[in-house]
Amino acid sequence: MLNQNQALELFRKSGALLEGHFLLTSGRHSDRYVQCAQVLKFPEYTSLLCERIAAGFQGEQIDLVVGPAMGGILVAYETARHLKVPNLFTERENGSMTLRRGFAIQPGEKVLVVEDVVTTGGSVVEVIDLVKAKGAEVVGVGVLVDRSGGKVNFGVRKEAVITMEVPSWDPGNCPLCQGGSIAVKPGSRGLK
Repeated sequence: MLNQNQALELFRKSGALLEGHFLLTSGRHSDRYVQCAQVLKFPEYTSLLCERIAAGFQGEQIDLVVGPAMGGILVAYETARHLKVPNLFTERENGSMTLRRGFAIQPGEKVLVVEDVVTTGGSVVEVIDLVKAKGAEVVGVGVLVDRSGGKVNFGVRKEAVITMEVPSWDPGNCPLCQGGSIAVKPGSRGLK
């Protein structure tokens, strides 16, 4: 089974670990960015990484895997493949996480929520709230990269393939901004 150092090597080989000055989805700034799309473009890497998430929940009853678009789509698909259950993804519509495309979550289903990267966990919390609003139960959360160093708590068991402490700053307190650098958005929620 893939360990954290082996997973980090896949991220390095694929160019998924970036250094610079970045605007994160959460609105915070950081000097490091994890661009999971770069590692997920390799099916063999995606399979190994998601197999690790699935292994963390073996023995749990899981009926469905759900991830937020965009980052969670491939992670949900491949994790569900390893668990041999269906998957779907949520989308943001008018500022709220929702189900579209005929997707449905049934009351009583046991759901594993997955995501590519969490910093504050905002998107995952929105998906958890949506799952609960449908009357389903969130069994746990699986992520490829937990940038919080393990501090993000979703109120359920969380399994991360990679856990790292990556500093992030409120834009008003960002030392990189104060040094004259301009943050760039490498690409989520359609902003580049």
